[in-house]
Amino acid sequence: MLAKIDQLPFVNQKNALWLLVAMHLAGAVGLYFQGTQSLFQSLTPFNLLATAAIVLHFEEQKKRGYFLFIILTFGIGFFAEVVGVKTGLLFGHYTYGNTLGWKLLDVPLAIGLNWVVLVYCAGMLSKKLTKSLHVAALLGALIMTLLDLLIEPVAITYDFWQWKGSEIPMTNYVGWFVLSLGLQYLFNFLAPRSNNPLAIKLLFILAGFFAVLNLI
Repeated sequence: MLAKIDQLPFVNQKNALWLLVAMHLAGAVGLYFQGTQSLFQSLTPFNLLATAAIVLHFEEQKKRGYFLFIILTFGIGFFAEVVGVKTGLLFGHYTYGNTLGWKLLDVPLAIGLNWVVLVYCAGMLSKKLTKSLHVAALLGALIMTLLDLLIEPVAITYDFWQWKGSEIPMTNYVGWFVLSLGLQYLFNFLAPRSNNPLAIKLLFILAGFFAVLNLI
C-alpha cells in the first residue's frame, strides 16, 4: 500500500513540505480571526493527525525498531499525561480542554501522537548535530523544552489545556525535559539509523507556527 502511494507522481518531500507549510499557515490565520477561530480549533486534532501521517511517511528506514518507537512513545507519552492530569505529578496541576478532541481518561488521544511527532522531529535534528548518543539525547530534550516554551501560551489561549492558577509551574518544564530525555534515548536506541529530512523542516515549521501565534 505504501509502495503504491510512493509511486504517485505528486508524492514527494518537496510537495509534502509545501503542504505542511500551507496547513500551518492556514491554521495560524484561522485561529487569529474570531469568525473562524472555533472552526480551526475543532480542526486541531485532524491537523495533528495529518501532520504526523505526512512526516512519518517519509522515514527512509521503516524497520521494526522504528514502529516500536512510535508505539512505545505514544503509550509512554499518553499515560504520563494521564498521571499528570490525575495526580498533578510530573508536570503540575492541569486539565485538558476540548480543542484536542476525543479523550480517554481525561487526556486527548492526540497527545500521544503529539509526543511521537515532537520526539521524532527533535531527535532527527539532534542526530544531525552530533554523533554522540548522550549529547544527542540531551540536545533533543532541550529542543523539545524550548519548543514547549512557545507552545504553552498558545495552548492556554486556545483551550488545549489549562493550568491551575495563573502561572505555568516550573515543574512543567522540568517534567517535560526529563520525560523528553527518556524518550530521546528510546528513539536513538530503537531507530539509530532513521533518516527523514522532512522531520527537521517540520520542527522549524512548528516553531514558526507557535511563535507567530504568540506574537498575534
